Amino acid sequence: MRKIQILTLTFLAVILFNSCGEYQRAIGKGTMEERYKLAVKLYEAKEYSKALRLFEIITPHYRGKPQMERIQFMVAQSNFNTRSYTLSGYYFDRFTKNYPNSSKKEEAAFLSAHSYKLSSPRFSLDQTDTKKAMLAFQVFINTYPNSSRIDEANKHYKELRFKLEQKQFEIGKTYYKTAVTDFRNYKAAIVTFDNLISEYLGTSLKEDALYYRFKAYHDLVLVSTIRKKEQRIEDAIAAHEKLVRNFPDSKYISETEKMLSNIKNERQKLVKS
Repeated sequence: MRKIQILTLTFLAVILFNSCGEYQRAIGKGTMEERYKLAVKLYEAKEYSKALRLFEIITPHYRGKPQMERIQFMVAQSNFNTRSYTLSGYYFDRFTKNYPNSSKKEEAAFLSAHSYKLSSPRFSLDQTDTKKAMLAFQVFINTYPNSSRIDEANKHYKELRFKLEQKQFEIGKTYYKTAVTDFRNYKAAIVTFDNLISEYLGTSLKEDALYYRFKAYHDLVLVSTIRKKEQRIEDAIAAHEKLVRNFPDSKYISETEKMLSNIKNERQKLVKS
């Protein structure tokens, strides 16, 4: 058994040495055709990093030639498989534009969008790639409505949209929390929650947004001067009505009823003053 293991390891070492030697020779002195063939061989063997190095060398030579379509797709796929998602998104998108009649155009369009999704960071960070991915998926959905991947594309789009909803919701909450030291942030919170509800119709965060929106109105009443309090009381009552109208069985009802009572007490004080 030990002898077989030694022979196996020796055989693998020889293959590795030969492949490394072949790769170094191709890099240094190989013809463009030899480099192309080895790049394809490495790609098919899932040696994507090495394949990319060779593709980089041969691309100028094959630009405008029939092989270039295959090269460009393999470059995009190699970047995808090495998790260089921003690059793969870019290269797959270029492929769809450069080869509009390719049989791989639909696949490239999907993978471009998927690449941008995979490079999209958590919702609290910059969402540039999230928006790129959403746009790419929307184009895919519009262009290939009968695609076998349409359900997957719609799922990815909804997940990306929710990430933007989360970001806006958390911005609103941050405004609300920091309003303790800067009262102007109550208004900023209200505007942010209003924008969330209007921009993302049907958002699953609507109940929470309406709740925090009402809380911001409520707290703003309590810190308002007498001159501004009357209108803000009416705005707060309207905000509560909107929450109840949309979510009559809201999980926040018991809490908001107490806050509404506070607001009405503030109105009674105004009447008496």
